[in-house]
Amino acid sequence: MANIYDSAYDLEKAIRNSDEFKNLQQAYEAVMADPNAKQMFDNFRNTQMELQEKQMQGQEISEEEVEQARKVVELVQQHEDISNLMEEEQRLNVVINDVSRIITKPLEELYGNPEDDSNE
Repeated sequence: MANIYDSAYDLEKAIRNSDEFKNLQQAYEAVMADPNAKQMFDNFRNTQMELQEKQMQGQEISEEEVEQARKVVELVQQHEDISNLMEEEQRLNVVINDVSRIITKPLEELYGNPEDDSNE
C-alpha cells in the first residue's frame, strides 16, 4: 500500500498539472503584468484580509467598512483580467472542494454526516 504522504504529493502534482490550476496561473500572471490591475487586486486582497482578521478577533465590522468592501469588490469585478482571475480561482476551488469531500469520505462513513438525515 502506498504511503499516504506519497499519495498526497501525487495529488499536489495532479492539481499543479490540472487545466484549472494552469488557467488560474495564467489569469494571475495577466493581473500581475498590468500595474493598474495589480494595484486594484492588491487593494482587494488587503481589504479581504483586514475584514477576515477583524472577524477572527471577534471585532465588529462597521457599516462603513462593509460599504467600502462592497465598492472594492464591484470595482475589481469590472476589470476584465481580475474578473477572469476570480472565475478561474472559483473553478479550482470547486475541484479542491470535490477532492476534499472524496478524501474525507472515510471519516464521513465512520461518523456519519450530520447534514445527511438519511442513513444509507
